[in-house]
Amino acid sequence: MRGLGAVPAGGRDQVSGRGWALFAVMGVLWGVPYLMIKVAVDGVSVPVLVLARTAIGAAVLLPLALRGGRMAALRGHWAPLAAFAAIEIIIPWWLLSDAEHHLTSSMAGLLIAASPIVGVVVARLAGGAERLSLLRWTGLAVGLAGVAVLAAPGLRGGQPWPIVEVLLTAVCYSVAPQIAAQRLKDVPSLPMTAVCLGFAALVYTPPAILTWPHALPGVRVLAALAGLAVVCTALAFIVFFALIREVGASRALVFTYLNPAVAVTAGVLLLGEPLTTTIVLSFALILAGSVLATARQSGGETEPAGVPAAGDDHAGRAASSV
Repeated sequence: MRGLGAVPAGGRDQVSGRGWALFAVMGVLWGVPYLMIKVAVDGVSVPVLVLARTAIGAAVLLPLALRGGRMAALRGHWAPLAAFAAIEIIIPWWLLSDAEHHLTSSMAGLLIAASPIVGVVVARLAGGAERLSLLRWTGLAVGLAGVAVLAAPGLRGGQPWPIVEVLLTAVCYSVAPQIAAQRLKDVPSLPMTAVCLGFAALVYTPPAILTWPHALPGVRVLAALAGLAVVCTALAFIVFFALIREVGASRALVFTYLNPAVAVTAGVLLLGEPLTTTIVLSFALILAGSVLATARQSGGETEPAGVPAAGDDHAGRAASSV
C-alpha cells in the first residue's frame, strides 16, 4: 500500500497536521478497547458491559444525530439497520467480551486484526466481481498463516471456543460492511451509528438486568466501562467522522493497521501480558497479509480495497469497530 499522501482525498494531495493528529488519536481509540474489555469482564457480566457501552454511546451521539433533521434519512431502512446493528455490534461485542474471559487482550486484538483478510474472502463469496491478483492471494495466505501461528497453541490446549469467538467476531466485522454497502449506502453514518447503538442497548437491557452485579464494581472496572463507552465508542466515532472530513474516506481507514500494535503494546505495558515470539511473528504476518490482501491495483496505483470513494461520509461502515 502506498503512503498516505499518495491517495487523493477530497481534493487534498497532502495530509495536514490535523489529519496526522486525528490518525494518531484514532489508532489509540480503537486500539485500547481490548485492554478495557479485559479489565471490565473481571467485574461485570458481558451483558452489563455491552449495555454500558452501547447505552452511553447512544446517549452521547443521538443529540448530535438529531441536528438538522438527519434522522429522516433512516426512514424505510429499519430492517437493514437492525441487521447491521446485530452483526456489527450486538453479536460481536458479546463474543469478543466473552472471549476475553480466557484470552489476553493482546491476542484478541491480533486476531481481530485479521478482519480485513476475512473481508476479502467474504466479499468474494458474496459475488464480488473484482479479480484477486497474485499479490492479494499472497496476502490472504500470509495473513491466514499469521492467524494460524497465533491460534494454534490455544486450539491445541483444549480451549478452542474463546479463539473461535474472536474469529467469529472478525467474520461479523467483515459481513456488516457488505450489508451497509448494499442496503444502507444512502444513510448518513452519524444517525445510523447512534440508532444502532441505541437498538443494541435495548436488546441488552433484559440480560443486563438479570446479571446486574450485587455490589458496586471496583474503581478499575468502572473506569474501564466509562472508557469503553465514552472514549472508545462515542468519542471514537466523533473523531472518526472528523478524520473522514479532514483526509477523505479511503485514507481514513488506514489507521486500522495501527490498532493491533496499540492493542499489544497496551496489554504488555499496562496489564503485564507476555510479549512472546509467537505474538511478534503473528503480528508481522497478519499486518503484512492485511496490507497485501486489501491492496487494489488500479492504473498502476495501489490503495486500500473495499472502502468508499474519498470524501464519502459513509466510510464508518467499512471500519471494524471494537
